[in-house]
Amino acid sequence: MTKRAASKYKLDRRMGQNIWGRPKSPVNKREYGPGQHGQRRKGKLSDFGTQLKAKQKLKGYYGNISEKQFRKYYAEAIRLKGDSGDNLIGLLERRLDAVVYRAKFVATVFAARQFVNHGHIKVNGRRVNIASYQVKVGDVIEVKDSSKQLAFVLEASTLAERDVPEYYEVDHTKMSAKFIRVPQPSDVPYPVQMEPNLVIEFYSR
Repeated sequence: MTKRAASKYKLDRRMGQNIWGRPKSPVNKREYGPGQHGQRRKGKLSDFGTQLKAKQKLKGYYGNISEKQFRKYYAEAIRLKGDSGDNLIGLLERRLDAVVYRAKFVATVFAARQFVNHGHIKVNGRRVNIASYQVKVGDVIEVKDSSKQLAFVLEASTLAERDVPEYYEVDHTKMSAKFIRVPQPSDVPYPVQMEPNLVIEFYSR
């Protein structure tokens, strides 16, 4: 069970945005923050506050990854060649739970993490139950046979609220997906604007 399973929409209200694009998000009705002081006028954020918010939003989007693990992604992103912000998004999108979510095998990224942890996913024919497992280009990810007819899996594949990105080849009749390429930030269908370069700035202060 994820740390934010029961209160994930608090993040939406804290950010003031529907970061997963879900129709049931409370932000669709109330754009102010949670709690009795949520409607107070907020002052202009400092540079640090802006960077912190960008980090919290990106970290929260991928199922509220732990700070220790998220910092490791930053360290790897700056080690790799190319733009560090682009590298960070690429590493996050290669997480197995993110792939399961993007392929529409489950409805939410939180469900994706639990689905992987409970052993329902195979990568290249081998069962993998580590949500942070880094998928490689060309890998085939599939739901194991005994789980393909689960009601919530069948329902998720028909969700109209989001589409499968172009960097996957997905066959929902076989419940399988192939990871074609590492995406650029502009390829990733975020419902709200993500600012990975601000996250890099936050950690490099």
